[in-house]
Amino acid sequence: MLDDPRSNRVKGIVRLNQKDARYETGLFLLEGPQGLKELEKSPRLVEEVFVTSSAWERYREILAGLSDLGVAIEEVTDEVMSKISDTRTPQGVVAVVHHLDIKLDKLLSTEPVLLALIDQGRDPGNLGSIIRAADAAGADAVILSPDSVDVYNPKVVRSTAGSILNVPIVVDQDLVEAISKIKASGIQVFSSSSSGQDVTEVSVAEMAKPTAWVFGNEAHGVTDEVAKKADKTMSLPIYGAAESLNLGIAASICLYLTAVAQHTNR
Repeated sequence: MLDDPRSNRVKGIVRLNQKDARYETGLFLLEGPQGLKELEKSPRLVEEVFVTSSAWERYREILAGLSDLGVAIEEVTDEVMSKISDTRTPQGVVAVVHHLDIKLDKLLSTEPVLLALIDQGRDPGNLGSIIRAADAAGADAVILSPDSVDVYNPKVVRSTAGSILNVPIVVDQDLVEAISKIKASGIQVFSSSSSGQDVTEVSVAEMAKPTAWVFGNEAHGVTDEVAKKADKTMSLPIYGAAESLNLGIAASICLYLTAVAQHTNR
C-alpha cells in the first residue's frame, strides 16, 4: 500500500497535474470510474492505477477486469488519494495513462468524414464538452491549435467523461496548414461564426458530405487567418432572447447536424 503522501513516488504523480511534467513523461492523470470503463478497451495505455480501499469495493468489477488484462493496480490511503487527486471530493481512483494524440497525416490516411478543429479554445470545460460531443456524434477526430488549452489538463480530461480515450486527437497543429491538407483530402470546411450563413439553409445532401468544423476562441471566435481558409462560414440561428450559445453547446449542435445528415444519407 502507498501510504506516505510525502514520498517521492507520490510527488511524481502529483507533478502530472502540471503541463510541463505531462509532456516530459508522456503521461497524464485520468480520474474517476468512467475513465476506467473506457480503459478496458485499451489496457496498454495504462501505466498504473491507484485506488483507495473504499473505491476497491465500489468499483471492484471494473478494477478486477483491468487487473485480468494485466494493468498494475495499487491501493493507497485516503490521504495519498487527496494529494494526487485534482478534485475537492476525490472519487477514490486515479489512473496514470500514456498520451494518445496522433499526427494529422496519420489521421487523414484513415479517410475521416467528420472533424472538429479548435482555434485557440481556452476553456477546459468547453474543450472537454466538445470531445465528449465528438465522441457521441461519431466524429473521427478533434484537432487543436497550438494555443488551445492542453487536452491533458485534468479539468479537460474530467469533462470528457472518458471520451478522451475514444476520439483521436491532434495537438499543437497549425490550423491553416491543417485546413489545406483537409481540403486536399476532399473534406469541406465550415468555419463557425455568429455572422455566418444560417446553417439551416444548408441542404441535407451538402451537410452529409465529409465535413470539418472550425470552432474558435470563446471570446473572439475563429481567427481571420483561419476563417479565410474555410469553404463557408456558418452560424446557428438564435430564436430566443439569448445573445449567443457557449462554445461547447454550439460545437455539439454543429457536429450533430452533420452527423445526422451523414447517417441519414447512408
